[in-house]
Amino acid sequence: MSSDLASRTLAGWVDPAVVFLGLFAPADDVFWLDAGPDASEGWSWVGSGIRSSAPRDVVAAGGGDRSAGPFRGGWVGWAGYDDAAARAGSPASVDQGPGELWLRVERMLGFDHAARRVVVFAAQEQLTAFMDEIEATEWRATSVPDPAPSVAVTARHEPSEYAALIEQCREEIREGRAYQLCLTTRFETSASVDPVRAYLRLRAATPAHHGGFIRSGGWALASASPEQFLAVEDGIVRTRPIKGTRPRSADPPRDAALAAELRGSEKEQAENVMIVDLMRNDLQRVCDAGSVAAERLLDVESYPAVHQLVSTVAGRLRAGTTVGELWEAAFPAGSMTGAPKLSAMQILHRLEGAPRGVFAGCFGWVGDDGGLDLAMVIRSIVVHPQGAYVGAGGGITWGSVAADEVAEVGIKARAPLAALGAELPPGW
Repeated sequence: MSSDLASRTLAGWVDPAVVFLGLFAPADDVFWLDAGPDASEGWSWVGSGIRSSAPRDVVAAGGGDRSAGPFRGGWVGWAGYDDAAARAGSPASVDQGPGELWLRVERMLGFDHAARRVVVFAAQEQLTAFMDEIEATEWRATSVPDPAPSVAVTARHEPSEYAALIEQCREEIREGRAYQLCLTTRFETSASVDPVRAYLRLRAATPAHHGGFIRSGGWALASASPEQFLAVEDGIVRTRPIKGTRPRSADPPRDAALAAELRGSEKEQAENVMIVDLMRNDLQRVCDAGSVAAERLLDVESYPAVHQLVSTVAGRLRAGTTVGELWEAAFPAGSMTGAPKLSAMQILHRLEGAPRGVFAGCFGWVGDDGGLDLAMVIRSIVVHPQGAYVGAGGGITWGSVAADEVAEVGIKARAPLAALGAELPPGW
């Protein structure tokens, strides 16, 4: 199905943050898929839509005339972890709020950061009026909001409880029921949260190539995700699992040493390769025989808060494979479950004893042409009518040291909590 949106290139450049705040921020049913502040490559998309069911029946392909960009109309939204785990055959907890939320795009702007051009999208009969509205808008420079007022957070697990769960994970691994388990927890506040201001703080502190903001129906996702889950273009599907983390240091020699330590860690390498093998197995279910391979293995990528160990797996989708079939094969992501996937999800359901919600799910866009780009919901804030939460976790192997894994959770949760105005609870 081709896009029903017409497009026109805007004269000149304007920053996506300025456009989002000037045109869309006050409204419901809006999105901002964000390549990051000062991005010099990739695309950002800012726009609005109407609530829709998930685009499962679209054939996953991607292609056509991409002169107006890779995403020229379709859907923007998220899919949470718990419903996906249940569809994969695992018991799953029930969380409050929408397990999935998708917007059918009605109008948007696409920002080509490399070419410094802005493409405007709307239905043909509405495009001229939308262009007039944009050109009549007086854009105002943006700034990072002041620190949020201090809010209290509670942890789903005390550090000692989480450490005990790590030991239970290691026992499951020793007994041969899993090779690796991604154990998670949650930090929550009942305070009222302005999701737009929280996202502006988050992206300023921890910019990422797959950041994003989606709001609808009293719920909002604000994410500084560094992990691309699935991308489809020209019939090729790619996934870029992250496993392995070290904190950044302000001291350059120490920072370089931390990156080298991550690169050389046998434990982190083993954890990453296990997930690569799992993702290869998942993609083989929907790809041509012999086409799935690791394009990159064990690369260190550095972000403002952390160094990460990243690999890339790709394959050619079988003709006619739908988005829903691809999700059924690959979601939930192996980087957020462990291996073997079904056994890992069953164990984690018992150990965590509570829903993950939107956290550990995915978000992004699905195009009318079957292209897609979805990121993992990590390093994220989920805002809801009763407050907000931040999920965090890490991969546990037989070689895991509980104190190190507890510290890693704190490293991952610190920036999203700070964007809310919260500090990590004691011990984390």
